Amino acid sequence: MTNASYRQFCPVAMASEILCTRWTVVLLRELIAGSTRFNELRRGVPRMSPALLSKRLGELEAEGIVERQRLRGPPEVDAYRLTQSGRDLQPVIEAIGMWGQKWVEAEPSLENLDPELLMWDMRRNLDTDPVPDRRTVIEVVYPELPPAQRRWWLIVDPDRSVDLCNVDPGFDVDLYIHTDLRTMTRIWMGLTTVARAVEADSLSMVGDRTLAGSMQTWLGLSPFAVQEKLAV
Repeated sequence: MTNASYRQFCPVAMASEILCTRWTVVLLRELIAGSTRFNELRRGVPRMSPALLSKRLGELEAEGIVERQRLRGPPEVDAYRLTQSGRDLQPVIEAIGMWGQKWVEAEPSLENLDPELLMWDMRRNLDTDPVPDRRTVIEVVYPELPPAQRRWWLIVDPDRSVDLCNVDPGFDVDLYIHTDLRTMTRIWMGLTTVARAVEADSLSMVGDRTLAGSMQTWLGLSPFAVQEKLAV
């Protein structure tokens, strides 16, 4: 996978030669989370160039960690799925995430705010159980961001699928959420709660009261939010 080699027989060194190239672990996080198509993966790693993403996928395929499947169209597209070797990496990636949640200081993490990545993660982990059995539209507004990044729509369809739009879909909105990106990221990471943000006047909601009252539940949160952070 890389020209550099530790030249050690140790399995840690040998695995590191495959897994420790830039973006590889983050890409594996996306694959483990269920993203399969190239554009889905790009949304999970928005700061990774398409060329490098393609290169890393090819390297993982060559190592037998990922397999590529052609999906029938139109249009025909490739799907990237983890092999058994790749699936065996799930507890490794989860352990890295839990370690980071526990020991990496919160403030440096919060310097890397990214509305697209945050909203994509929210869409992927949203718990639809508390949401009404109809099309439900939640608009999230970050007033401090540029217009192109300011407004996002989460759409829960009756079949419980969830879509994310950053262009007005034209549907009636059930719940408006106004907050800043830092506050929403802190809630998502489990560093604060919806109730505390409302009490601090850093988050406000207008619309369906039941939906507003259950936000902490349907938001889903990061899968690593259950880990108490020791480094603050």
